[in-house]
Amino acid sequence: MLRVLLMPLLLLLALPGPARADSTSAQRIVSLDLCLDWMVAHYLPPERVAALSQMQKRYPIDWIGPQWPSHDGSLEQIYALQPDLVVVGQYAGTLLRQRLQALGKRVEIFPLPQNLQDVANYEVHFLRAVGLPVSLASRPPLASFTPTREQRLLLLGANGIGTGRGTLENEILERAGWTNYLRGNGYQRLDLEQVVADPPDAILWAAPEHRALANQFAEHAALKHAVPAERWLTTDYWRWQCPGPWTWDLIGQLHQWLD
Repeated sequence: MLRVLLMPLLLLLALPGPARADSTSAQRIVSLDLCLDWMVAHYLPPERVAALSQMQKRYPIDWIGPQWPSHDGSLEQIYALQPDLVVVGQYAGTLLRQRLQALGKRVEIFPLPQNLQDVANYEVHFLRAVGLPVSLASRPPLASFTPTREQRLLLLGANGIGTGRGTLENEILERAGWTNYLRGNGYQRLDLEQVVADPPDAILWAAPEHRALANQFAEHAALKHAVPAERWLTTDYWRWQCPGPWTWDLIGQLHQWLD
């Protein structure tokens, strides 16, 4: 009698189970925030992407074309896309990603990098999550560039805010061979008179190019007189907005300006 009862169970266990989803099978990927939009578009072809967030349309960059689909950020639309993988930064879409997880969707959360080692780890984390070889990761410079003399660089943002030490931006400047003009930590409101009295060797204008009230500090005549026009450096603003493979390009560009 026991053998009769066990036989159907043994036959059931012998049947192949449902295929388990893993990173290599993720062919319908959805991003929930701008930084992951850029990582997806940088590494993946459009046919593997179900949708990017609306943020990449609000903050367009020239290397992301119109061929990328997008979602409206609603649970209903994203679930209807039936993604194999949802990627999101640690501070974005908290409630939305919890609901997607509750519905059985695979959600990969990426901590925001705080230093350059975190940037390297972030890139490897992404490649593994989407099933790409980690050999595709960027090759960051192993050590800081050594300048022939100390040159102080002020990273100036909108509204007269400067970027001090203890930040990812500071580590980028130092890895490139510059010395941060600001001695304090974090983001600081600048005093125009102090900057003019003791000007930096160069200013990196890290803000949107369009004219706005937020740019008045940078456009002040006294500051323009204190630091010559050729010592005002500019980079693509978007490279500072989100960490990624392009972070290493910033280091190389900043190093070139030392001489």
